[in-house]
Amino acid sequence: MRRVTESSPVSLDEVRALAHGRFGDMVKGVVDLARGVLLLDADMHADQEGDLLAEGSRQADLWGINLYPEVDGDEWLEFDSMINLRPSFGNRSRGVDDPATRAAIAGFVARVVRR
Repeated sequence: MRRVTESSPVSLDEVRALAHGRFGDMVKGVVDLARGVLLLDADMHADQEGDLLAEGSRQADLWGINLYPEVDGDEWLEFDSMINLRPSFGNRSRGVDDPATRAAIAGFVARVVRR
């Protein structure tokens, strides 16, 4: 897995390479908004989630995303993961229901992925 932070960003070319190495067109990632960490490149979001929880992340701060490096515009970032389905935290879908949380995730990804 590739750990991405503001002090250790990732290039779009590296995201492309990760995508081609596993799924072809997409890279799975989990964002910890509180700690400012993005883990990329695993078979399942749950694997990344487990690693972050083991490091001390809080479940409520973790969000699963998918990056499509060949897609232009906002559609390159997809909010779709089984780990997002958490009714007890107010998220009732595989997406990210809260617009402010979606915006925070998109802003963080824009800062740490050099496009």
